[in-house]
Amino acid sequence: MSLALPRHILVPHDFSDTAQHALAYAIELASKLGARITIVHAYEVPSYGYPDGLAINTDVAGSIRGAAAAALEGVAAGARRPGLEVQTLLREGTPWREIIGASTDAHVDLIVVGTHGRHGLARALLGSVAEKIVRTSPCPVLTVHGPAPAA
Repeated sequence: MSLALPRHILVPHDFSDTAQHALAYAIELASKLGARITIVHAYEVPSYGYPDGLAINTDVAGSIRGAAAAALEGVAAGARRPGLEVQTLLREGTPWREIIGASTDAHVDLIVVGTHGRHGLARALLGSVAEKIVRTSPCPVLTVHGPAPAA
């Protein structure tokens, strides 16, 4: 079995400290390997259920998309370094599904994702995007725990 070094790294980002920590790890890795990075943010637009069906407020959807795009560009601006190619990708839908779709569409070699490390009831109630990515990814996934809490 031959293991090729990653040339394209996907980093899901939800604007949390944990995601930022994973991005910092991916930047170091990409810099050492000469790889490029794509930072992806996936968001869901809330819909409201009515007896006649679902309703989505287009003003709200546009506001969410605009805010997400601006925040994602801010993250990318902070990640850019000389000699490191950084791209962004904004997707609407269920985050873990969109991240897997992005990994396939962009032909990435590695996903570097932050994990909060929740256990028990918190994990059961909130689910784990990182876990779903690990279980369904077509490429290797590196999970990075968030920064250690301050003492």
